[in-house]
Amino acid sequence: MPDTRQLPEPVPQQLNTEQLARSLESARQRTTALTAFDDAELTRQHSPLMSPLVWDLAHIGQQEDLWLLRNGKSTLQGLLPPQIESLYDAFEHPRATRPSLPLLKPGAARTFIADVRGRVLDRLEQLERRGQLDQDAELFPYLMVSQHEQMHVETMLATHQLREGEPLFGTGTALPAGRATADDVVLVPGGPFVLGVDGADEPFSLDNERPAHRVQVPAFKIARFPVTNAEYARFVDAGGYRQRQWWSEAGWAHRQQAGLERPQFWTGDGSRRRFGVLEEIPADQPVQHVCFFEAEAYAAWIGARLPTEAEWEKAAVWDPSTGRRRRWPWGSSAPTPALANLGGGALQPAPVGAYPGGASAYGVEQLIGDVWEWTSSGFEAWPGFRPMLYRQYSEPFFGGDFRVLRGGSWAVGDGAIRPSFRNWDLPIRRQIFTGFRLAWDVEPTAGDDHV
Repeated sequence: MPDTRQLPEPVPQQLNTEQLARSLESARQRTTALTAFDDAELTRQHSPLMSPLVWDLAHIGQQEDLWLLRNGKSTLQGLLPPQIESLYDAFEHPRATRPSLPLLKPGAARTFIADVRGRVLDRLEQLERRGQLDQDAELFPYLMVSQHEQMHVETMLATHQLREGEPLFGTGTALPAGRATADDVVLVPGGPFVLGVDGADEPFSLDNERPAHRVQVPAFKIARFPVTNAEYARFVDAGGYRQRQWWSEAGWAHRQQAGLERPQFWTGDGSRRRFGVLEEIPADQPVQHVCFFEAEAYAAWIGARLPTEAEWEKAAVWDPSTGRRRRWPWGSSAPTPALANLGGGALQPAPVGAYPGGASAYGVEQLIGDVWEWTSSGFEAWPGFRPMLYRQYSEPFFGGDFRVLRGGSWAVGDGAIRPSFRNWDLPIRRQIFTGFRLAWDVEPTAGDDHV
């Protein structure tokens, strides 16, 4: 039973307007880089699963206008006429239908988002001068909008990956070399730990990450690294996609209906297509572009399972020696290129073993960045959940078939990932940068940890 009593004292994180402005600018630089192409590129729909890039571009500005210039009051007139603004309602217009809408042209969309941003920065400066900034009431909307744009940047990268044609990007920035380890399975003793966070210690956190609460987690083992391309290729070569016994009923039905034979973007000759470049599949990188059902089937084939999200988070942040959460797996310091593969510049996951300095207290590595990791958990509210000002962010998605993904990917941007961050998607999705790691049950022992 979750217990919110006697939780470890949070470490408050102080924010200021300069940080917020930098966060907004970091997201905008990435948006600009992914949309700096001719009109034809931005108005094409590369897959019915994704919007034309020009829709994402204007939607980013529309949401910023709504939450930062109108305080979330949709009844107030925004910078766009109401009939145009309504085109960027993600609930009203599914992705498959967006190319048929009378969307803003790319030039007009760029002008619009620049106008919004200029007004936002002016307002932020005015609030600071007036001394009216309160962390919860005034700063959170800026954090939310910054993260929203970073999420759409990752979505736009997924759109670019689905694109056919000549490459628009290079091969990405260099990554550190990987390494082999003798012990690739880690024991996490059973016992309680603090799952989730509160706004005081993690101000960037969104509503479904809150509140912090104590949960009991039985002992388990978890893989030190995500499953690699080489490991997953053995499942493919062994006929795993043709053998019904490894698949759940829903997974097998989807495998047949969708004709799945290997991870998305893999060819039958050992190559993969990455942002328009055909290349050999790197054996030591985490496998990506697999759906939940594929991850589940591989785990059954190898005699393992997927971790629950509580197991994943405990392995990532709990320090048994102090009985406290760490802010990051490696400690309190912010992510750097020496600790995790984030920011999108690499255009691919790093080899396993590339970030020994990013290990958690239990010795689990590459929990942040590289690939989103499927868990076995459905998407549900934590006990004591309270919706944030954007009520439609989490609430409409609780329950149903959604599965939780953890840890972020190489494409995640500044401020849009942390160990408590809960992503979710349908179990059939694999155009996003998804992978997984394995877990195993163990019998509890006298050495289980306690807080």
